Amino acid sequence: MKLLAYFRALASTVLHRSRVIGDMEEELRSHIQHRADDLERAGTSRAEAERHARIEFGGYQRFKEESHESLAGHFLATLWQDTQFGFRMLYRSPSFAVAAVLTLALGVGANAVVFSMLNGLILRPLNVPQAQNLYTIEQGKDHSPMQSYPDYLDLRDRNRSLNGIAAYAITRAGLNTGGHATVAWLYETSGNYFDLLGIQPYLGRFFHSTDERGMNSASYIVLSYTYWRARFLGDSTVVGRTVQVNKHPFTILGVAPPEFRGTELYFAPDFWTPLVNDSQIGGGNDLTAHAARGLLLIGRLKEGFAPAQAVGDLNSIAAYLAKSYPKDDEQISFSLARPGLMGDMLGRPAQAFLTGLMLLAGLILLAACANLGSLFAARAADRAKEVALRLALGSSRKRILRQLLTETMIVSLIGGVSGLTGSVALLHWLTAWQPVPNFPIHLPVNPDVNVYGFALLLSFASGFLLGLVPVRQVFQADPYQVVKSGLTGAAERRVTSRDALLILQIAICAVLVTSSLVAVRGLARSLHSNFGFLPQKVTLVDTDLDMAGYNSDAVPVMQKRMLNAVTTLSGVMAAGISDMLPLSRENPENFPVFKDSARNLRPPNAAAETVVQSVSPGYFQATGTRVLAGRTFTWHDAKNAPLVAVVNQEFARKVFGSGAHAVGLYYKKADGSRIQVVGLVTDGKYRTLTEHAQPAAFRPIMQAPSSSTWLVVRSNRDPQHMRMVIASTLRNLDPGLPFTIKSWESELNSALFASRVAAVALGVLGSLGVMLAITGIFGLASYLVSKRLRELGIRLALGAGHRKVLTAAIGKAFWLLAIGSAAGLLLGIAATRVLSSIVYQATPQDPLVVGGVVLTMLLVGLVATWLPAHRALRANPLSLLREQ
Repeated sequence: MKLLAYFRALASTVLHRSRVIGDMEEELRSHIQHRADDLERAGTSRAEAERHARIEFGGYQRFKEESHESLAGHFLATLWQDTQFGFRMLYRSPSFAVAAVLTLALGVGANAVVFSMLNGLILRPLNVPQAQNLYTIEQGKDHSPMQSYPDYLDLRDRNRSLNGIAAYAITRAGLNTGGHATVAWLYETSGNYFDLLGIQPYLGRFFHSTDERGMNSASYIVLSYTYWRARFLGDSTVVGRTVQVNKHPFTILGVAPPEFRGTELYFAPDFWTPLVNDSQIGGGNDLTAHAARGLLLIGRLKEGFAPAQAVGDLNSIAAYLAKSYPKDDEQISFSLARPGLMGDMLGRPAQAFLTGLMLLAGLILLAACANLGSLFAARAADRAKEVALRLALGSSRKRILRQLLTETMIVSLIGGVSGLTGSVALLHWLTAWQPVPNFPIHLPVNPDVNVYGFALLLSFASGFLLGLVPVRQVFQADPYQVVKSGLTGAAERRVTSRDALLILQIAICAVLVTSSLVAVRGLARSLHSNFGFLPQKVTLVDTDLDMAGYNSDAVPVMQKRMLNAVTTLSGVMAAGISDMLPLSRENPENFPVFKDSARNLRPPNAAAETVVQSVSPGYFQATGTRVLAGRTFTWHDAKNAPLVAVVNQEFARKVFGSGAHAVGLYYKKADGSRIQVVGLVTDGKYRTLTEHAQPAAFRPIMQAPSSSTWLVVRSNRDPQHMRMVIASTLRNLDPGLPFTIKSWESELNSALFASRVAAVALGVLGSLGVMLAITGIFGLASYLVSKRLRELGIRLALGAGHRKVLTAAIGKAFWLLAIGSAAGLLLGIAATRVLSSIVYQATPQDPLVVGGVVLTMLLVGLVATWLPAHRALRANPLSLLREQ
């Protein structure tokens, strides 16, 4: 009851606050009037009596403020007053308000974007029920997520710690829904995939383990929601319809829910099919061999088990596999990783890059706060008289600080909301971005409640820190000295906190500029480096003959028909076929090769782990690969001819010890077959631009056939016209053959994706750092000139040279610029070493990078100090003396 009565009294006071305040003020005035009446009756004049009464009463404003503070609901009322006053002060200083809001918006917006990427790709679990219990199973010291189907069956059936294990692979197929066949991307999954994840279909049903009754026994597909809406226009009668997948009939069972896009965050499939139908899908997975590792495994941890226990359980199965299959699983071991980015294969590099990017974005916010700290400190110094007058009139220092803190919080919240609004638009664009052509890249970086909360927290934290900047000025302010002379009463120091903040800001800018120049320089080198091939003037046709129903002996026949048809086209200089393409989206496997003298052909005894390509005659001419010795392939290198190969220089060094005499020598494969080297070509890049030299062997496509087909066509005709002619020629050969056609330079987008993302991201952050450094130096230089403008004018009047005046006016700003730039350059050189694993030939020790940083920082200083210097040199001493 007492609590209820208190709240009623509080509500009554708040609702009738103006009347209560009026009564209290009337009471205070009545005390003064009563004392004045007493003095008047004692013979003092009325005016003198009122003056003596006010003196005896003391600080009227202070008593008035203390009375207001004693009222219930005072905090809310004061907060509202401070907010109104803060908006009025910002309205009177629009340039300051705009600069402060934009500065903080840049800092908060950059951090919100990077945090959303980190949150979407690393921190946020898969969008499935109880995702925290899901783990990708990796194997080996290199933490490869790729497993074999027989090993999957043993792990699924023998483990005791995981509540089910599902297998899946990403591939593509030719899908015909009633018109022309098109290339579609899909997951091949084990029957228990959807049951393990615990999701429910949007339409129809999913396939299950009970649908699998042997190889090619489950001809079903489940459509993704996005593909269903785009291809079938949301037709609910699609369930039960038969479509052609690689010219095989498959029945549509259902549609996945809208929020589910598979178990790899970067990939959005068109549909899912059972893995047991791999031979029809053409995924290239051998479901019978322990050495054929092309599947990803995901498992759900049982309740009561820790990940370490599960790893021990899986490694006990690894010991069984090593004993049972010593040739394939001799050194096998297992570990667990978070799913979504192929375990640690993509997860670790992505996490390292995004963490580094988050640190750089944090530096942007720190630079923004340092910039704003200087602005607010200068603003507090300029408002010294206002603060002193309020103190002299009886206002408490606590009250003034609270009002100043409210003002900074207004700026921080407006800046935070503005930055978040811009970042949300950018994040929506990134989510819909398709950086790699013909591959369904998916970046789930849409902001969620975590991102909004993070941006709000940054805004509040920035506002609080900025609100602490004027604390020293307020507490050290001497009202008497300020009112008397207009000074703060504090001695001017040689090095102020504003100087330290500016040095920090410039150092951060130099770090960001160094990082961005390293990334841009590395990208430029990537575009003009020796790949081992020449992508210019080359048209690519990407297909898989499995998608058109070709198999076994029909595959090489069709490949030869395609090659012959294209070679005869006008303008074609050379053409060839390969089962894979260097630096394409595919990740080629390494195969062990052995010296010809080797007897024990087990993987530990291999002379090299080698990238192997199957290529046709004309391939090296079409790709522009330089042949150093020997010959290339002809159609006589057929299936029944002696086994031959063309190797690169690194292969010759590792297997034969020297590349000079490799032609004519032999090496062995793991199955014991001997292969003669007939040619030697230059080294190249096969997986990534940042890789070291890799051994590579090229086999005749007739001796190592593959349905995967890259048709490489070099021509001197217009690329757009050439693509149209090639497409028409291939459709005449087989109208049911699905393929994509593009230039080789556009295909390299996938290889250059990481480099370009790094260059763009760091370039944007570097630009933001430059903008903040310019505004910071400009603010300091303007402040110094304004404080010493009269002195500078007198110097000019007495005949001082422009150089000496400039040194006095902005010399301090340039000294701070030099100190901050040197510190930032050293830190940037140390910080950008991590870029070498992402950006090809990215090095901070590049003279152009160092020179670029020095030149950039010099330009920053010149741009930032030009207006203050111009003002200092145009100072008119007569006008300044009149103003004084």
